[in-house]
Amino acid sequence: MASKTSQDFVPIKEVRDGIVVLKDESLRGVLIASSINFALKSQDEQTAIISQFQSFLNSLEFSVQIFIQSRDLDIRPYVLLLEQQLEETLNDLMRIQITEYIAFVKSFTESANIMSKNFFIVVPYGVSGLSTTSGILGSILGKGKDGAKENTSFEESLSQLEQRMSVVEQGLARSGIRTAKLGTEEVIELFYKIFNPGEQEKPISLPDLNAPNPVQQNT
Repeated sequence: MASKTSQDFVPIKEVRDGIVVLKDESLRGVLIASSINFALKSQDEQTAIISQFQSFLNSLEFSVQIFIQSRDLDIRPYVLLLEQQLEETLNDLMRIQITEYIAFVKSFTESANIMSKNFFIVVPYGVSGLSTTSGILGSILGKGKDGAKENTSFEESLSQLEQRMSVVEQGLARSGIRTAKLGTEEVIELFYKIFNPGEQEKPISLPDLNAPNPVQQNT
């Protein structure tokens, strides 16, 4: 009996045009979502946000999954940027201040448990059924309750999935939450980090949620 590789246990067939294609031909689109500092909002603003989010959930005719990724903050890119500025600075006083600041940042991040959080919305489209995948991967790739014909072409399924993702984007925008669709490289990086939680050599590169969003501008 041939031994199985780790890929045999991963239900992903490919990542195509930023869309996760599973082995059963169902699709998953992944959106990264911004956060809201809820505690700083007024009582009326908090009530409005809750009401809008509740309306968004009630309006959905398909299942979605919310995945929160918590990781130790990788401060190395920021420190590298400071060190580059230090090399370019000619003023002695500024060099001293930058050096002391770099030392402070390193010391602070080593002594404090600083976490970064990313929020993802997974939108499914595919065949019905229950997921047999457990853990974090199962929470992301778990199959929705809705169905689609197995012989549906990728383009037709993609069109349906994009409509669903648009509904999610518009619904969250009404709650003040910005979203952006992950591309192919970003999706691959996300799953790489899931399978390699201790790997920090390559910080995950995600879309800039501060960029103008046409959906948000129209709401």
